[in-house]
Amino acid sequence: MKISEIFEKNKPVISFEIFPPKQTTSIDSIYSTIDALAPLSPDFISVTYGAGGSTRGNTVQIASVLKNKYNITPLAHLTCVDGTKESMAQILQELADEGVENILALRGDLPEGASLGEFHYANDLVSYIKENGNFDVAAACYPEKHIEALTLDDDITHLKHKIECGTDVLISQLFFDNEAFYKWRDQVRSLGIQTPIVAGIMPITSAKQLERMVTLCGASIPSTIQGLVKAYNHNAQALKEAGIAYATMQIIDLLASGVDGIHLYTMNQADIAKRIMENIRGINYAVKTKRA
Repeated sequence: MKISEIFEKNKPVISFEIFPPKQTTSIDSIYSTIDALAPLSPDFISVTYGAGGSTRGNTVQIASVLKNKYNITPLAHLTCVDGTKESMAQILQELADEGVENILALRGDLPEGASLGEFHYANDLVSYIKENGNFDVAAACYPEKHIEALTLDDDITHLKHKIECGTDVLISQLFFDNEAFYKWRDQVRSLGIQTPIVAGIMPITSAKQLERMVTLCGASIPSTIQGLVKAYNHNAQALKEAGIAYATMQIIDLLASGVDGIHLYTMNQADIAKRIMENIRGINYAVKTKRA
């Protein structure tokens, strides 16, 4: 199924992100994660793409398994890093051969020694995919601006260009401040951008993880989160429970606000995704019923 068709059902979309195992680990390890996530009935699952395409083969294989074994709509990541038109054409063909119809086009973070190749920005990749295959294309958006953007207004200008290049769906970078998301969403909508926007949520499982994510994406840390980390950092299980509770609270509030969808960054921890889905089951059902 094309990802844009999922949003035509007039209900909040719920999706997950998983990542292929490292090259030193058997790909079989991801299938136990999928086995646990599948009964949660996500609308789609995105599969990340390693730095410089390091897990390219695994990304294609996992996306294929999601579609052809589990009957779950896959969203395969592609990045500009070290990409050439020749290599992109090849992987687009590989995905098409496996029946994968949806791609998340990203610039990607540059690992040491890597380059952007023939695609310098995500919009370049969006345009190329649209011109060279029958795919729906998702792109990233940044409620608190991309870490490299000068201003939020400048970042939204770039976002509008990505949409003009053919983006069908937007998936946000993780955030912890819903009010910042709402303010950004209102600004985006005021410019006439009606593309579905999926809110990216990552449950906090450790202080180290939080620090790493904030360094990479620049998300602000509300005082509530700071208080949770300070209070429970000495107890890993307690912090995990607090992280699940906070993510649940975020999602319930987002669903009440009429968000188009929730994208849960699972970090391959299916147990956390299961807990959160159990927590919001009644809320999500009520929202679906109201929209119907």
